[in-house]
Amino acid sequence: MSDTVMGRAGEQIAETARTASRLTSAMAEAVEGGLGAAKRVAKQAGDVAEELFDDTTKRLQRHPVETAVGSMVVGIALGIVVGWLIARK
Repeated sequence: MSDTVMGRAGEQIAETARTASRLTSAMAEAVEGGLGAAKRVAKQAGDVAEELFDDTTKRLQRHPVETAVGSMVVGIALGIVVGWLIARK
């Protein structure tokens, strides 16, 4: 009788070990997949930021006066809004 109980316990332990091994493998694959996706997103974001910077630089070189005037208008508008919010209190 103790042989069958010990045999069953051994089988159960072996099955639990196999299940744990499969679970560990699945978790490792999920983590690797998540890291791969995060790296791709970070690379894409870096590429987009670099492209935006290049486009902005080219626009500044092609239209310096319009860019300076636009920046000044935005600065004045922000100053008026901030001043209005401060004075309102």
